[in-house]
Amino acid sequence: MVPTGVRLRAPAPGWAIDADVVVVGSGVAGLTVALRCAAAGAKVTVVTKARLDDGSTRWAQGGIAAALGEGDTPAQHLDDTLVAGAGLCDEEAVRNLVTEGPDAVRRLIATGARFDTAPDTGEILLTREGGHHRRRIAHAGGDATGAEISRALVDAVRDAGIETIENALVLDLITDAAGRTAGVTLHVMGEGQRDGVGAVRARAVVLATGGMGQVFSATTNPAVSTGDGVALALRAGAEVSDLEFVQFHPTVLWLGPDAEGQQPLVSEAVRGEGAYLVDADGVRFMQGQHELAELAPRDIVAKAIMRRMREQGAEHMYLDGRHFGAEMWAHRFPTILAACRAHGIDPVTGTIPVAPAAHYASGGVRTDPRGHTTVPGLYACGEVACTGVHGANRLASNSLLEGLVFAERIAADIVARPAGPGAPVIPVPSRFPLLAPEARYEIQRVMTAGAGVLRSADSLDRAAAALRRIQHTAADDLERDGKTAEPCVETWEATNLLTVARVLVEAARRREETRGCHWREDRPDRDDAIWRRHLVVRLTPERTLAIHTTETAAFPPTATLPDPADTPGGASGTTQGAASGAAPGAATAPAAAAGAGQAPRPHGARAAGPASPEEIS
Repeated sequence: MVPTGVRLRAPAPGWAIDADVVVVGSGVAGLTVALRCAAAGAKVTVVTKARLDDGSTRWAQGGIAAALGEGDTPAQHLDDTLVAGAGLCDEEAVRNLVTEGPDAVRRLIATGARFDTAPDTGEILLTREGGHHRRRIAHAGGDATGAEISRALVDAVRDAGIETIENALVLDLITDAAGRTAGVTLHVMGEGQRDGVGAVRARAVVLATGGMGQVFSATTNPAVSTGDGVALALRAGAEVSDLEFVQFHPTVLWLGPDAEGQQPLVSEAVRGEGAYLVDADGVRFMQGQHELAELAPRDIVAKAIMRRMREQGAEHMYLDGRHFGAEMWAHRFPTILAACRAHGIDPVTGTIPVAPAAHYASGGVRTDPRGHTTVPGLYACGEVACTGVHGANRLASNSLLEGLVFAERIAADIVARPAGPGAPVIPVPSRFPLLAPEARYEIQRVMTAGAGVLRSADSLDRAAAALRRIQHTAADDLERDGKTAEPCVETWEATNLLTVARVLVEAARRREETRGCHWREDRPDRDDAIWRRHLVVRLTPERTLAIHTTETAAFPPTATLPDPADTPGGASGTTQGAASGAAPGAATAPAAAAGAGQAPRPHGARAAGPASPEEIS
């Protein structure tokens, strides 16, 4: 790991506290890590951008997938996950997920989460969603699963007396002189006793910051999902992977052509219970498209909707659940029913206008099976991480399970490592520019037009050029007259969005094929011979992107920390390739020269992307 020296422009920390572990994020992944570490005696501090219950987890409607039903098995769950992932899942990571998942869900229930059960038997009710051949989706409150999981975990965290810092935006990683994680800097937004920029010093930092859906104009993600964790990791020198694979949920409530920001989700579980996708003439266009029809994997359904929209010159399609009846809508989908009616739509008597919108990042900060990133002491889990589970397209309702399972794995790894870093080193403030708050909306429009559901070389080139202009304008202003946007939450968020947007676009430009939720109009075919592998990106000290491809669909080792069992006394350290848990046979891929900005190509691959270095900050 090579520190980049790139940081957000911010005041020096005016206060500091100490902990063993700092968890950034308060969704299912972050709170599970916090609870497990605290139960083992570690001093934990949870930092969250809004309130404890205000992250992406609370918005999850459909449920959590696990082989809990009669006749279902982890092997069947594994098969469905691999198919949905379009050849890019790391099979070992998926096997960890599906085999450990059922017991992890039972522990979640023991923590206090209440799932819907059959009144006569008390057994957990299970439904189906896209890509699943079995009913294996446990749900709560009908369509309020995430809200119930969040409630249970927040209550447990408060009961455990875990220290929390709410309304705080994490800024950058603190390291010791050897480059090992030593905490984070953060800004508390005028709430509580610690105002302004401060620091939490800790031997382990867990990023559980959620997604980056706000990089697009329309998304199901809350306003706080601005890619802060991925941007922090890049500035810290960590590798990220698979950012080109952004899942666009097929059925998001269409609110008009100018709608921006968070849009209401219409859960896949609605189709799982038997709703149909139809066009304006009432024709079910998914029949014949896939053996599972409306329950095909999400990328297939989203593409089918977009094709039908283009064929008919329409702005949306329709979801028809009128045959459910009023009682089923009220009991099974009360949240969706209320959201529709709030916008003048009654799904009991009419169809629901739907269109795809940005939903979930299958890629993120690259980790091994124990949550290690390529920066010693920095972990990642949940949507911010790229574990290899999701491949090119996440299987429905695997996200909550991934957060849960890998959070438990991370906690077990942390508590087995008693040694900490050396004295933290707070670097000097960065000289690189911040973006004005209004740049956020320009970035979103550029990304929606050029890197949305449909992409091409031309659209991605235009997006890359537009993003580069945004960056260069801010840099030129700083160089010419020393002016840059004032450090504040809005400017930090806009700067983070630009960072992740540029990485996403560069990865999408290089992947010259259509795979999973990455749809290249100019490269409509999947190319396993050349592209059944991952693109891995890091930010160099020269502030350019170094991009390389892996040798196989399995990730190479993160090469940061040895297994505690292999280290005398359980002490932590840095060992090249030691006990990473990577899939057997995984090899370290050849890296691009620092600042080259050009990915080494697999044999036979076409050249892709700019020939000159791609400056990112």
